[in-house]
Amino acid sequence: MTQMDYKYSLLGSAMDDYRKRPLLLQVDEAPINLFAVLEVKRELPRRWSTLGCFRKIRVYSFMFGLAVMFLIMASYILTGDKKRLLLTPSPYHFSSLVSPGPFAFNLSSIKHYAHVKLVVKSITSKVEFSSSRQLPEFKALVNSEPHMFSVIPSKFLHGVRNPCWYEEYNGNITSDPYRINLYARYSRRFRIVFQQLRNTFREHLIHHNEKIYRIRCLPYFYIIGQPKCGTTDLYDRLRLHPDIKFTTFKEPHWWTRKRFGIIRLSEGFHDRYPVEDYLDLFDQAAYQIQGNLTANASGTPSHPNIIIGEASASTMWDNNAWMYFYDNTTAGEPPFLIQDFIHALQPNARFIVMLRDPVERLYSDYLYFGIANKSAEDFHEKVSESLQLFEECLTEYTMRSCVYNTTVNNAMPVRLQVGLYSVYLMDWLTVFSKEQILVLRLEDHASNRKYTMHKVFDFLNLVGEAAPVTSAVSRAGDKRSRVRHHKKSSIKHQEAS
Repeated sequence: MTQMDYKYSLLGSAMDDYRKRPLLLQVDEAPINLFAVLEVKRELPRRWSTLGCFRKIRVYSFMFGLAVMFLIMASYILTGDKKRLLLTPSPYHFSSLVSPGPFAFNLSSIKHYAHVKLVVKSITSKVEFSSSRQLPEFKALVNSEPHMFSVIPSKFLHGVRNPCWYEEYNGNITSDPYRINLYARYSRRFRIVFQQLRNTFREHLIHHNEKIYRIRCLPYFYIIGQPKCGTTDLYDRLRLHPDIKFTTFKEPHWWTRKRFGIIRLSEGFHDRYPVEDYLDLFDQAAYQIQGNLTANASGTPSHPNIIIGEASASTMWDNNAWMYFYDNTTAGEPPFLIQDFIHALQPNARFIVMLRDPVERLYSDYLYFGIANKSAEDFHEKVSESLQLFEECLTEYTMRSCVYNTTVNNAMPVRLQVGLYSVYLMDWLTVFSKEQILVLRLEDHASNRKYTMHKVFDFLNLVGEAAPVTSAVSRAGDKRSRVRHHKKSSIKHQEAS
């Protein structure tokens, strides 16, 4: 398949079809009390006055509102099987989740650590430092996400480090190019950024052979994980480097959540974010790359060093949406992982992983999420329950199956699976080489930031500037933590490719 076979072929009515893929949603069948008791003091009859009439209108309006709310909620419940408003449980339930495991105990009263140690020992005995995963074929990936592969080309601009290309723009140049971007729709902060982008959009369009083009880019590198392991600190420091640009905000979560229509995990599914919405997030950085593409006599860019990063800490581990969108053809394991799609589109991408003592990570995660009543005892109970659920899963399924099982993950009161680093790393290493993945420890970063930042700059091939920049980044980062026209030759080259 050549580039022109699939280039931008689904930008028309197929986009609507893309956004309308069926979703598995339902309503919880638990009874809900929809009534509230309203006590009204009985008063002596009085004359109808303007004030009294106004008060009665307010009461009647309030009662009418309650009645409407009751009818709407009742209709949701009565039609729950058809409407499917909330996420369904996975169709691949484990019987072991409701049956006692070999180390069953009363979690509400457990105080003895010996039981927990037995469960931990049982789990760790099944950890394997290898991956038996079967890689999917490229054709299967394309069939799974045809729109994404129709938008992103197989070849990028020559002589530019960052993966960028020129996309033919078929829209009206006087209209708002970000009008239907879902990132802009759901956040006021994002809308401000997109307002700035739309004000300068037409200035960056390239006219060539009676056609109009816009520059598009993907990240050169990704900070992929893990959560509560210092990724924000690393992100803040890298932003200070003059040749490193990021998305308009730190964590788009597109690969793991937004492309499936997940905004918040507790809210079910929304419209799926198309890949164009994700690419829009790189426009600010893409314009800077385009501005630096001043061709010299040889026709190559004079300043091609700017690279773009993306820092969603869910990219490494979060494949929880697979059960709702992919067929269960691999014995309880996802047929496709995030890294499969990224590798198919960007085989030369680079990835940075930040890890931390898994117990410390889990406790920090526990403190970050939740509402109230946090305590050491509550943390212990939640971890104990999560350990037992995971261990019971392992009595019937493999470690990989349990790590990627959405039902188990949703049932555990703490995100225990996020700390099983070896499973995720082994699966990433089946797709990308070890030279493309840099693994850092938060403990090392905390004790010697200058050393870890030098490693990062070296990994990103910014060695020539690493030494002077490292000190500046370290100083600026510490302070922050304390206060908490491109010539037409490029288009010709792309068309030739």
